[in-house]
Amino acid sequence: MHKRTFVIFFMLTTAFFSCDSGAEILEMPEVVDKPVLEVSELVDEETGPITRCTEAGTNPDRATDIPNPVNVGAIDDRSCYADYKEITIDGTVWGIYNITHESNHIDDPNTLQPRIERSLSRSQTTGIGSFAKFTGTVRILEVGKTNNDGSDGTYIMQAKGKHTGGGGPNDPAICLYLAKPVYGDDGNGNQVQQSFDIFREQINFRGGSGADGREIVFLTNIGKNVPTEIELEVGFAQDPNDATKKIHYANAVIGGEVFNWNIPEPERGTQSGIRYGAYRVKGGRAQIRWANTTYEKAEND
Repeated sequence: MHKRTFVIFFMLTTAFFSCDSGAEILEMPEVVDKPVLEVSELVDEETGPITRCTEAGTNPDRATDIPNPVNVGAIDDRSCYADYKEITIDGTVWGIYNITHESNHIDDPNTLQPRIERSLSRSQTTGIGSFAKFTGTVRILEVGKTNNDGSDGTYIMQAKGKHTGGGGPNDPAICLYLAKPVYGDDGNGNQVQQSFDIFREQINFRGGSGADGREIVFLTNIGKNVPTEIELEVGFAQDPNDATKKIHYANAVIGGEVFNWNIPEPERGTQSGIRYGAYRVKGGRAQIRWANTTYEKAEND
């Protein structure tokens, strides 16, 4: 963390405490009675020991949610470390997404990664002008860390969509936005996560996965605990090079920087979908915060 960012965060924290690739969820979520937590009741960043599961975090159903969550979308909670919670800081309500290594108690943890994500209803048509668009503000406090750079990091959002002709998983990811840790000295000789490189993990062909099926492209870097505006729009548009064809796109804006990308084989795409939250932690812990989330979509045949 930069010294200026650390000082501001420390001042704010002191002030508050002196006065705290799974299938899309289609069913209605089970609602449990969990209130919004104020700053005086919860530390925003967890710094205690990392555990696999906690009693409070072991939800019996992956669709378990709080009443009237401020973050849009249906919950997909496959982590027994912590449940989704909310915290109010300086008038802004933040959704809290914390997961740890091997904490997926819903699926086989050896095959599917932990996650607490929100799934947004998909645009099910492929005509020009069909789209799904998500906006929000993200703060990243911590992401997964291993001894292998290729396994480091946590996904903060992803574009989803099925396709014709088979190939790949039943509900494939089109591209995933991956945050990897960048370390620096905390002033006491300790190497800590100070910022995060953001990558787009994009398919090379429909249903692509693994080293041959996906490519990881660097996009930008954002600081730890820095609120960053995000947009992600996935949809169909006219091909600018051939009016008889169309493109399937996944266009992101991260902290004001534009990162447009055209999805391969647009003629095979049948959906445009988005999920966000915290997904994948192959070592350690991930802590992602989301606020000011919105969603809209359009359907054109």
